[in-house]
Amino acid sequence: MTLYHFGNCLALVYVPYYLTYKYSGLSEYGAFWKCIQAGGIYVFTQLVKMLVLATFFPAADNIGYKGFDFFGEFLKSSIDLADLVGIYLVLNGIPGKGHAKVLTAGIGWAGAEVVLTRFLLLWVGARGAEFDWKYIQKSLESNICLVQHITTATLVWLWSRHDLKQSLVPIVVSMLLLTVYRPLISDFLINSFTIGAWSTLFIKLITAIVMGAITLHIYAALAYSIGIF
Repeated sequence: MTLYHFGNCLALVYVPYYLTYKYSGLSEYGAFWKCIQAGGIYVFTQLVKMLVLATFFPAADNIGYKGFDFFGEFLKSSIDLADLVGIYLVLNGIPGKGHAKVLTAGIGWAGAEVVLTRFLLLWVGARGAEFDWKYIQKSLESNICLVQHITTATLVWLWSRHDLKQSLVPIVVSMLLLTVYRPLISDFLINSFTIGAWSTLFIKLITAIVMGAITLHIYAALAYSIGIF
């Protein structure tokens, strides 16, 4: 039973990534090694972030209201701006059309994250003697992260374009900042209103869908205007 549960969780996590890579057309571009390179930049970015956090934000003994220090967490979340820099470097290193660039960067970045943050968790936890819904929730959350990272890669690509309408630049920048501080906002709401795990997952799903839809609309308009598809 535990092995069956582990297999289910593993399939929930990794099969959507494989299907996205296969049916998005990236396999036709031979983008596998570009995804690996994106994963390598992800690992380097996380190491830099961990070094900065350990140096400038050591663990504090005092915490704020209801156990949540908003200002301190805001400063820590600002380190995630490095992720945008990392994705920008990935995009610059990928030749080809816009959709191939953003999908390669998004899938490579998300794939590296899911390998490093989910596999060991599932291997240790999902193979335990008792069934726990939290591993199913973590597996489903990985699929949401895939959408979020592709959305973020698209937003970074849009921001880097000089032919993006000036009226859309503030929207793109605002959404990029929202991707950075979204975990902080989620944690604050969870601590303030005691939101359950399934409700939190549903909110993340709705947020990812809304941001993805807006980003897709902006990307499609730009792609149509400059003749890339």
